[in-house]
Amino acid sequence: MPPAYLFLLLSGALFTMGAVGFLVRRNPLVVFMCIELMLNAVNLAFAAESRFLNSLDGVVFAFLVITVAAAEVVVGIAIIVQVYRAGRQMDVDGLDLMKE
Repeated sequence: MPPAYLFLLLSGALFTMGAVGFLVRRNPLVVFMCIELMLNAVNLAFAAESRFLNSLDGVVFAFLVITVAAAEVVVGIAIIVQVYRAGRQMDVDGLDLMKE
């Protein structure tokens, strides 16, 4: 079994890539993918620590994070589809006002 710090390093690298993508990109779909990448990095850290501590607490928290991420995707994709149908630009900076 690999040591725990390797999983935490991988989790940190994934979270950093997601955070940089969230801050740099302007496309809402890419922003949501970066948020999902950050949430999955946190899930990896929870699962790794849960495995190495022989506890199920981390797995329970990871399950809760997955549930919240699924709800976030549903709402986010619905908003993006409605904006796309309205013919507005798909730019995060231009979506500051949600009016018709």
